[in-house]
Amino acid sequence: MNNQPIRVMIVDDHAVVRSGLAAFLLVYDDLELVAEAGSGTEALHLCRAKQPHVVLMDLVMPEMDGAATTKAIKQQCPGVQVVALTSFREEELVQGALQAGAIGYLLKNVSADELASAIRAAHAGQPTLAPEATQALIHAATKPPEPQFDLTPRELEVLALVIQGLNNGKIANELVVSQSTVKFHVSSILSKLGVGSRTEATALAVQYKLVP
Repeated sequence: MNNQPIRVMIVDDHAVVRSGLAAFLLVYDDLELVAEAGSGTEALHLCRAKQPHVVLMDLVMPEMDGAATTKAIKQQCPGVQVVALTSFREEELVQGALQAGAIGYLLKNVSADELASAIRAAHAGQPTLAPEATQALIHAATKPPEPQFDLTPRELEVLALVIQGLNNGKIANELVVSQSTVKFHVSSILSKLGVGSRTEATALAVQYKLVP
């Protein structure tokens, strides 16, 4: 049985958070703080130099965020496990961290014992997710997909002009085509969007950001 302590590195751009986490690690005999980093770039350098087993990773940092740092660490130090430790529970952050290679996702309101357990689990290759992170993943997985309207580039051009309030004559002048061509495009757009009027088409285009 290996009695060596688990080597931990803290990555957070707030010194107060780093010192708080460092103090907490001192309480546990099987956890050892080997490095602290205030940025993603520094974390990468220290990861190579100090060879931690587990990294506690803040996600929202300037310049290089936690997901990008996690991905870089997993590429350069593949044996290192990363646990995201953040104040945020947004779906995009949870998905980004896990896609980058994090094995855990915890919120900063976690208790010391829960965090210690997550570090031990990560070292053993086992994931730990905060209930809020699990909820975010479930919500993201069950969200209906964005509808695909399959408008052609020309139809998108016409739609952009419809949104500006131009009538068929003005659209024809703008695109240097006949009014009958514009009418055909508008009819096709309404059909593909499943709407009955230009006003509805405009509302739908704005809702789904179909045109810039």
